[in-house]
Amino acid sequence: MTKTVPWVDGITIGNMLRKSAEIHAEREAVVFPEAAYRLTYRQFDDEVDRVSRGLIALGVAHGEHVAVWGTNWPEWLLLQFATARIGAVMVTVNPAYRTSELSYVLKQSDAVALFLIDKFRKSNYLEMVAECVDELSHEEAGIASPHIPELLRSEKYPKLRRVVVMKGKPLAGMLGWRDFLDRGRATATEQLAEREAACRAGDPINIQYTSGTTGFPKGAMLTHRNLLLNAFWIADCMKLGEHDRMCVPVPFYHCFGCVLGVLCAAITGATLMIPAEHFDAEATLRCIAADDATVIYGVPTMFIAMLNHPTFDKDKLTSLRTGIMAGSPCPIEIMKRVVNDMGASEITIAYGLTEASPVITQTRTDDPIELRVTTVGRPLPDLQVKLVDPGTGEVLGDNQQGELCTLGHGVMLGYYNMPEATALAIDADGWLHSGDLAIRLPNGYYKITGRIKDMICRGGENIYPREIEEFLLGHPAIQDVAIVGVPDQKYVEDIAAWIKLKADAALTEDDLRTYCKGKLAHFKIPRYVRFVDAFPQTVTGKIQKFKIRDAMIKDLGLDDVAKTSMA
Repeated sequence: MTKTVPWVDGITIGNMLRKSAEIHAEREAVVFPEAAYRLTYRQFDDEVDRVSRGLIALGVAHGEHVAVWGTNWPEWLLLQFATARIGAVMVTVNPAYRTSELSYVLKQSDAVALFLIDKFRKSNYLEMVAECVDELSHEEAGIASPHIPELLRSEKYPKLRRVVVMKGKPLAGMLGWRDFLDRGRATATEQLAEREAACRAGDPINIQYTSGTTGFPKGAMLTHRNLLLNAFWIADCMKLGEHDRMCVPVPFYHCFGCVLGVLCAAITGATLMIPAEHFDAEATLRCIAADDATVIYGVPTMFIAMLNHPTFDKDKLTSLRTGIMAGSPCPIEIMKRVVNDMGASEITIAYGLTEASPVITQTRTDDPIELRVTTVGRPLPDLQVKLVDPGTGEVLGDNQQGELCTLGHGVMLGYYNMPEATALAIDADGWLHSGDLAIRLPNGYYKITGRIKDMICRGGENIYPREIEEFLLGHPAIQDVAIVGVPDQKYVEDIAAWIKLKADAALTEDDLRTYCKGKLAHFKIPRYVRFVDAFPQTVTGKIQKFKIRDAMIKDLGLDDVAKTSMA
């Protein structure tokens, strides 16, 4: 059997797009129905060049970091390829972040520029960034304002030089998208070619902030090669080709969107379709039907929302063939409905983590449904996977539970400016330790059985309790707090908080949520709150969170949900 050699191995993301634009020039590349935006591969490649010139004109150097904060919008997509084309590093910022989280990422990532949208739903991004960056004004840029603002000089964020608004009117001190593009006209074609030629496949090209067990988010540094090889093999598992039309409602800021979605489409010449700037079940169903989607992505909660939406009509979804469900375990009944009612008979399950670029294992299109609901598939080609005893490091055999570790093209370079955290995640032999417990079946397929690390996965969003705990400890009435995940029918897991108040202090659940609102992402705000006098502890004083979780399951009557989520 001849081994497939990925054509993307050894090239950059910029090179890859140019080749795809040559091969698939007149094929439709991207579709944003909500923005009335449709471009062929040739047109899209030209637009990426325009944005690349703008970045060079902005003074973004090779290896410098560019933060992008927004929902699924065309400019976000253009920046993903343009930063890669000039050798800059794109820092993806969760659109659900609030001021404390944005401030942390801007500072920790050493971003020299921030691109953002103006607002989404009740979130005013411009006001939030102006609140974080004291040197920016809350006033709209007027006629008297300079057409091109001077370089930003921020005391709190010394590396940050520019703030550019991708969508909407900028505030004073910010640059608008049209002005940004106009400035790029002065960049010569030769200058862009030189920057592109200087890029190497092993260069870091993306920093994705990911959850951990302690401290704040860590920025995983991913290279051209990490991302392209991962996307190539993911697409191969789904048998994607140039005739596929991919409906991708998952967020760009996450690897699910920008790797499994964006790069898989560009590598294969498929059409990438973004139904809305944020997941909307009705818009997604409409996109599948109107544009003859053959591929659908989502976390289980998204599929549940679509299957139960009033506009769901299986007769309008007959074009579907495959896709990916990932982010959290899939209930067997939901998978059966996706196959039988949505028609995605070849849908696959993927497992991974950001630090692995992200997919480690995936089922294949011809796997029986039993494997697609009871396992997370087998390793991608050229990735090694092993299970080790978390205590001894001993390598384990089939049907033995251990920590899943991986070695190969997907493993990140490390966490940005966090050498100690990197050393904990990647051992001396290069193996990435996932923190997830799994067993390997004799057929080579893996089952995820639990987590070593204290992470909560709510509707596909990874949440680490320590960040929430540290935030809540800033409240003057709170003496101690423990955050745990509890089973949930809709989100698989949700957040519970046990809080011990200071002597004579008073606090209500509503007070707590008001304190969190606008400062923590909505999905990090505890759904369940209990005020307690003490925590279950070990003899050394360590809080026993498993006992808190068990108590909450009993108190909330979630035993049946817990059994389902563990199935």
